[in-house]
Amino acid sequence: MTQGVFTEQAVELVPLSSDNPSFAQLAEMEAPSTDQARERYLELLKRCLMRIGMEARFEPLTYQRTPSVRTSVYRLLANAFGRRYELVRRRKVNRQASMEGRGCSPDAESMIGLYRMNNLHDAVKTVVREEIPGDVIEAGVWRGGAAVFMRAALWAYGDDTRKVWVADSFEGLPPPSAGIAADAGYDLSGAVDLAVSVEEVMANFRKYGWLDDRVHFLKGWFKDTLHAAPIEAISVLRADGDLYESTMDILTALYDKVSPGGFIIVDDYGAWPPCRKAVDEFRAMRKITQPIHAVDWTGAYWRKA
Repeated sequence: MTQGVFTEQAVELVPLSSDNPSFAQLAEMEAPSTDQARERYLELLKRCLMRIGMEARFEPLTYQRTPSVRTSVYRLLANAFGRRYELVRRRKVNRQASMEGRGCSPDAESMIGLYRMNNLHDAVKTVVREEIPGDVIEAGVWRGGAAVFMRAALWAYGDDTRKVWVADSFEGLPPPSAGIAADAGYDLSGAVDLAVSVEEVMANFRKYGWLDDRVHFLKGWFKDTLHAAPIEAISVLRADGDLYESTMDILTALYDKVSPGGFIIVDDYGAWPPCRKAVDEFRAMRKITQPIHAVDWTGAYWRKA
């Protein structure tokens, strides 16, 4: 796959439809079938998880996806004001950016954008309908929105056996290891808003009604948890490790458990050079020739032969 695949010109990004039916038109429509109702539920759930169409108009000054001195100063001021007050700023709502996963609402449970969420939707739907064996897993979950969606989609398509694995440090990103040259200069370990506790992620599952005994949490660094995880087979593997080392840890621990026909989805392949390097080296090392398909400006996937 050429590098040009991930340019904006190479991926058609379709905005939300401006000709959606009005409430009056909806009232005149026939009641949807069960299948249609479930599809509509999943479409609504995606938008709720990412706040698309309901983006926050303000965001805390302390909201931090990348470390900065300015945000650290804001945090000190916020602490001085105490818990009764919150420093906020008006934010410009960019619906297209939310859909593309370039800038999410600060209160969203997922930042991956609609196109990558649609890709995840298609993957789960496909493995259920084609009866590809194995659980589904996301490694690197932030607030858990994509994993919540996978659990809901399994229900929608009548699957009552697969487990949903939710793997994360729940402490944010690790600092780059000294011996990994590819990760040098990509230190997000100080980005406190990327550090979401397992309790908060569990609360998000509970909020949407999907925290049950089929959802399993793997807490810790990937190198310590994934190899020993009691997962027999995987049908959908979604890797969101950002860094070279984290991405390689995910692939080396889990790829052999992916069933033939299963999906390997990589969130950061187009935008993060360390992630792309890890994927390319792993595929070369394992002689994987299945083509990588672009999802949007950064996401990519392939299906295992």
